[in-house]
Amino acid sequence: MYPSSVFPPPFISLNPDSGELGSGELESGEFLDPNYFQLSTYLPIYGNAVYYPNWRIYDGKPPSSLSLGYVSHVFYAFAWVKEDGTVYLSDEYADEQIPVDGTYGCLNSLISLKWQFPEMKVLLSIGGGGEGSQNFACVARNALSVEKFIETTTDLAVKFRLDGFDVNWEHPETPQEAADYFCLLARLREQFPSPDYLLTTAMAGAQWALQNINLTYIHQYVDFINLMAFDFAGHWMRQSGHHAQLFTQQTNPYNADACIISGDSGVSYVLGQGVPAYKILLGIPVYGHAFPGTNGINQPYEGPGGTELEEMVIDYCHLPHGGPEMHDDALGAAYCIDWTDDGGGEAGFVSYDSTKSVKFKARYVKQKGLGGLFYWDIGADASGERSLVAAGYTELHEF
Repeated sequence: MYPSSVFPPPFISLNPDSGELGSGELESGEFLDPNYFQLSTYLPIYGNAVYYPNWRIYDGKPPSSLSLGYVSHVFYAFAWVKEDGTVYLSDEYADEQIPVDGTYGCLNSLISLKWQFPEMKVLLSIGGGGEGSQNFACVARNALSVEKFIETTTDLAVKFRLDGFDVNWEHPETPQEAADYFCLLARLREQFPSPDYLLTTAMAGAQWALQNINLTYIHQYVDFINLMAFDFAGHWMRQSGHHAQLFTQQTNPYNADACIISGDSGVSYVLGQGVPAYKILLGIPVYGHAFPGTNGINQPYEGPGGTELEEMVIDYCHLPHGGPEMHDDALGAAYCIDWTDDGGGEAGFVSYDSTKSVKFKARYVKQKGLGGLFYWDIGADASGERSLVAAGYTELHEF
């Protein structure tokens, strides 16, 4: 049984009327109703966590519109860090001022929704890509800045009644930064002890980004490691590829990384450093990377402009785009091929995760004894039978 401080009570149990296991046998396309089953402490528990970025409110997706019944933890993204260590909300209007769901601010909305989903945990994620992580190194290196970091996170925890924090430093690049990262997490855990608070951290799924981090020690201070098993391919590369493959390709003369980097290789590396399996959440992208002008993997890619590499990311709710959904079952990857003109060129080969590949990864999670799945981000998910979050939840809890 996993520690109760890490997971809320399990979402499924025995049918109180029939005495049968709640998940039962599901028809194709059918999802478990997380609100139907009684709670029990005798079944395996898996996390099904999501990131919710504050800018999704501007897409017309307030917290109340999300399928939170399938969600164990919400990582609210993002708070940022000033050079002096002050942790602050990156968009105060979206976070605590905009009228939404009968209150003000998306963060307040999520907290208020806990009356409807009392097992759901809400954590504030600090950092993120680009500007969100640029000050981590200088802050973590300075003792006074670290104390300012602790002071301001404490203020936020009290103000918003948070269940914890997620440190999303992307990513410590040197041994010194990795050591400072460890000390920052240790100081956070001292301030926010378990089981009263949850502390998690997000890490890239590739070994090159993990090699300086002492996972053997760090895992002792966190409840989860959110392993970002995606963005293995994208606009920064000159060949098309799967960006969230679960398994590596056997051979690839065009891209050696495709034979090294995968969700499984990242999990294996982290486990090899002594991290307990139940502390690992495997990341699922709720978006696709498009490679215009290509119709498969390992093809030259120059972007829609012809010579300039341009980022092309498509929310999952808009996929498949221009063609049928297809799968590479050996690699655990989904894709479509789009030859339609989409206001900037043909999307071509689009790599993403589908409900089928998410279920495949959920079975992998159970086989490996991992802690569960997480998704970036729930605001890009589809509804009904196409929902990745619902598909992952259902497969994780089908016995």
